[in-house]
Amino acid sequence: MTDYFYVNKANWEERASIHAASDDYGFARFVADPGHLSKVVGFDRPRLGDISGLCGVHLQCHIGTDTLSLARLGARMSGLDFSGASLAAARKLATDTGTEIDYREADVHDAVNVFGEESFDLVYTGVGALCWLPSAHRWADVVAGLLKPGGRLFIREGHPMLWSLDERADPAWPRYPYFETAEPLESVETETYVDTDMTVTNSTTHSWNHSLGEIITALLDTSMTLTAFTEHDSVPWNAIPGQMRLNEKTGEWRMTRAPRRLAASYTIQAVKR
Repeated sequence: MTDYFYVNKANWEERASIHAASDDYGFARFVADPGHLSKVVGFDRPRLGDISGLCGVHLQCHIGTDTLSLARLGARMSGLDFSGASLAAARKLATDTGTEIDYREADVHDAVNVFGEESFDLVYTGVGALCWLPSAHRWADVVAGLLKPGGRLFIREGHPMLWSLDERADPAWPRYPYFETAEPLESVETETYVDTDMTVTNSTTHSWNHSLGEIITALLDTSMTLTAFTEHDSVPWNAIPGQMRLNEKTGEWRMTRAPRRLAASYTIQAVKR
């Protein structure tokens, strides 16, 4: 296991309780309203279509709000994450809402060993997941290994164009690699992305960008057929503070000035041949 795994895990172990207590993730709303969905899943519901009855797994599920939302849309969901603290929060939310979800703790690269080959109709990956993994091809191998023939991948993720920007500059400009690199970008941030005064002490993280070409090529190389691809000018968090505006209706953030100039996120769907 490489050092990045332990460095990032320590960071996310701390973030879990902060996120679970925040209004941004809204645990109380899930408990109070059986029809409530996460902002991310709500945004992509038209693209998800009818998933009722599907056997699905959410990779890098964190504290489970998207996983629970997919279950509320009728899928039989499992979730996998490397953070035990995140899964403890996810399991409590599932219990508090009376939802059966099979959560497993493991490195995402071990998912096929954990769940078994060709176990799922749907593999779901949400926003802010792929940047923690060093190889798009290795991730795509996992996705293909988990899916049954004809099974579907659904991913919404931050756009590599967004990840390349220096969010502290005004205006934000490309500073970081757009393409996958052998060595990670090392960052030190005591703050997290939810609205809170709490900070983390394990503040170092290692991350990678993956270009759209690298992600799509990785999927095509691992027995997947691309079925849909959409780019969006918004993301579900304030990715560039001071330069983005919240749409209260969608819960999405867009650039305040000329928002159409930035591809901020994307949705990819693919089917296993």
